[in-house]
Amino acid sequence: MNQLYYGDNLEVLRRYIKDESVDLIYLDPPFKSNQDYNVLFAEKDGTGAAAQFKAFEDTWEWNQLSAAMYEEIVERGGRVSDVMQAFRRFLGTNDMLAYLTMMAPRLVELHRALKPTGSIYLHCDPTASHYLKTLMDAVFHPQFFKDEIIWKRADPKGHAYTRFPSAHDVLLFYGRSEVSTWNPPYRGYDEAYLKSHYSNVEEKTGRRYTLSDCTNPNHNRPNLTYEWRGVTKVWRWTRDRMQRAHNEGRLVYTKSGAPRYKRYLDEMKGTLVTTVWDDIPFINSQAQERLGYPTQKPEALLERVIKSSSNEGDTVLDPFCGCGTTIAVAQRLNRKWIGIDITHLAIGLIKSRLRDAFGEAVKETYKVIGEPVAVEDAQELAKEDPYQFQWWSLGLVGARRTEQKKGSDQGIDGRLYFHDEGEGGSTKQIIISVKSGHVNVTHVRDLRGVIEREKAEIGVLITLEDATKPMRTEAAAAGFYKPLYDENKYSRLQILTVAELLEGKGIGYPHHISRNVTFKRAPRAEAPQPEQLTLAPSAEPTKRGKRSKERR
Repeated sequence: MNQLYYGDNLEVLRRYIKDESVDLIYLDPPFKSNQDYNVLFAEKDGTGAAAQFKAFEDTWEWNQLSAAMYEEIVERGGRVSDVMQAFRRFLGTNDMLAYLTMMAPRLVELHRALKPTGSIYLHCDPTASHYLKTLMDAVFHPQFFKDEIIWKRADPKGHAYTRFPSAHDVLLFYGRSEVSTWNPPYRGYDEAYLKSHYSNVEEKTGRRYTLSDCTNPNHNRPNLTYEWRGVTKVWRWTRDRMQRAHNEGRLVYTKSGAPRYKRYLDEMKGTLVTTVWDDIPFINSQAQERLGYPTQKPEALLERVIKSSSNEGDTVLDPFCGCGTTIAVAQRLNRKWIGIDITHLAIGLIKSRLRDAFGEAVKETYKVIGEPVAVEDAQELAKEDPYQFQWWSLGLVGARRTEQKKGSDQGIDGRLYFHDEGEGGSTKQIIISVKSGHVNVTHVRDLRGVIEREKAEIGVLITLEDATKPMRTEAAAAGFYKPLYDENKYSRLQILTVAELLEGKGIGYPHHISRNVTFKRAPRAEAPQPEQLTLAPSAEPTKRGKRSKERR
């Protein structure tokens, strides 16, 4: 069964992922590359408090946690220790060293998890790619470096007055050993090539074709030298093979009588994909697959990676899975998958994405590990990190967090939006307040005021504690929401305990005539189709069991 883990990926890798159990790893570790370099490389004394890693904040800091991790790496000795000590002498104790310090033990664990036939793709930007490549050499060994892939992710629209505008990311591609799974990817021909090389169209079938020479470039081939229809040359094929091509109507003869071989466009794989990927656009504001996650990568990018370096049934791992692009593509391409993320916000988004793309039945194909499954677990999460508890609670009811600064949420922790009047109807909202501590009737009164202020249809108080009788009475006094096209009515102020949510109870609103529009819906996934050569990029169909020695 596929697995989705909540937690620090280093701990998850060490605790749950077995040695040599993964066929392919893709990771896009967060790194705030757009900050000022003077800040990025500013010296720090290592006494800063270890910041909680939050979703949408791609930043690493040199602090007591990273300093302790650095010492642990160095004390283990070996190539990784040597490289990290060199980095410290060169960089000093700054945020870049903190980033490399956090990456080093994770790469070591990922190396351990890869099968001998496995591959890893590390996605980064040019700010850190040269340091990461050196670190990857230490972990995976230089002889197993395969490619540095350049992905043209954007066409810069602004001006960079002191340098060339940045327009690409880097994917560092390494193998676990000399033998790795490899399915060469192809892309379609461009229009100019088709016009110049495939301008011929067969009248009966409409198939486009080109004519190629039948002579052999190696003139020293006596066994292939013979007369064919009055022309004696060194031919590419034996006489029998030439006769078969003639019988099939694949030979076209020039005025001099020389044969030319007819190659059909629909039989060609296309052109081999090189290390420069300029045919996969970044997700723009109008893209159908855009979910609003800042670091979201296009599915076409992950499809190329997964098809090239794995086969159906193989296991794909993403230790920084974010909004779940790797997972969604692996699911669609019939791969097993393992995803890890440190925020409940991301875990909730991934579950929503899988449901939208593959339907409710997808829940039976994976399990989530690390989420609270009992009230005691929820209490522990609330104690350790109230904000993660809040995001987890909102995920249980399909709501999203309110984009507010900490301490100024105005009584609103999350919102859920829905439509219940058909197309063109107004968007309705449900206001949600999450409380992990002691609650009383005052919290209910406050939420009632927020409902009126926000003109919301429904308000929900989610609490760890059981609601008191005065709280229930106050909630009942708020009245009901009556949809236009529904005979039912729904309590305008609802109280849900975590225990009730874990038992499957949800918010009362007109599910049967409405749709939740809280999150941008992921497009419905379509089953992989056989590749057809077109102007669009294409890839060779994955072949089960095709494992070949990588040739550089």
